[in-house]
Amino acid sequence: MITIADIDAAHERISPFVRRTPIMEATLAREDLPVDASVTLKLELNQVTGSFKARGAMNRLLGADRAEIANGIITASGGNHGLAVARTAHVAGVPAFVYVPETVSPAKVEKMHKWGAEVRVVGAEWSASNEAALEFARSSGAAYFHPFADPLVVAGQGTLGLEILDQIEDFDTIVIAIGGGGLIAGLSTSIKAHRPNVRIVAVEPVGSPTIKASLDAGAVVTLPEVTSRVATMSCRRTDERVFEIARRLVSDVVLVSDEAMLSASQWLWYEYGIAADLSGAASIAALRSGHRVFDESRRICALICGAGAEGTAP
Repeated sequence: MITIADIDAAHERISPFVRRTPIMEATLAREDLPVDASVTLKLELNQVTGSFKARGAMNRLLGADRAEIANGIITASGGNHGLAVARTAHVAGVPAFVYVPETVSPAKVEKMHKWGAEVRVVGAEWSASNEAALEFARSSGAAYFHPFADPLVVAGQGTLGLEILDQIEDFDTIVIAIGGGGLIAGLSTSIKAHRPNVRIVAVEPVGSPTIKASLDAGAVVTLPEVTSRVATMSCRRTDERVFEIARRLVSDVVLVSDEAMLSASQWLWYEYGIAADLSGAASIAALRSGHRVFDESRRICALICGAGAEGTAP
C-alpha cells in the first residue's frame, strides 16, 4: 500500500501545514499507571483540528490534481477525519461535505461547521454514512477522501511515526488506537522501517474489534454489528491493504470497553489537564487494563491521538 519513501515524501509535502506536537512524560500522577515501564505521552491531540487526521487529509489534498477537487471534497467520518477534511477544504478554498453517523460528537460537528463544512448525519455507524457519501460523490463530482483506505492518507498518518522517532530515542513499545486502521498502517510502517524491534500494540473497542476479528480469522471480515458508542473508533470492515500491514507489523491487539476509555479520558484530565476524546484516551485505557502484553516493556509511547471534552465533565 505504502513504503517508507511515500511517508518521507508526505513529510516534506505537509510540513508547512501541520504542527509538530509535543511529548510529555507520564510522571507525578496521584494514580500511577499499572505498568513496570516509563510512559511517554505523544500529544497529537494538539494537532490542527485536534487529531492526527490533519496529516492524512492534507497529504491527500496536496497529492491531488486541482481539477479533482474543483467541485469540493466529500468524506464520511466518525468525527476527527471529518474535521480534518473540513479544515483541508478551507485551506484549498473549496466546499466540504462531511457525512457522519448518529453517534458523532456534537462538539465535533460544531467545529466542522466553523471550518465551513456542510455536515449530514446519516446512519447508526460509519459504514452507512460512507455509503451515502460515496453516492453523493458520484452524483456531485466532488472528490472523495477516504479516512483510511487511501495510500496518500495512510502515508500522511505515517509522518506521525517519523516525528515520534525523532522525539523519543529508546522506546520499545507504542500503543495506538484503531478505527479503520489507517493510522496504525502508516505509523507502524514508518516506525518499523527505522526500529524493527519496537512492538506495535493496537487498541480497539470491545464493541468494534475490526482488526482483531480479521487477524483471528486470517482474512478481512465484516463485523455483524458495531455496539461501541465511540464513533471515531467504530468500523465494521477494514481495507484489505491495511489488514495486510497490520498482519505483518502489529504485535498484539488489546480490547477495551467504552467505559474504560471514558475512565482513561477522565484520568488524563484529572492528572494532567489533557482533554482527550475517547479514542485519544484508548492507549491509556489499554495501559490501565493490566493486560500482560506490557509485562516485557521498559519504555512505552502512548499515543494521545484526539481531543475532546468527554473526560472533563464533573
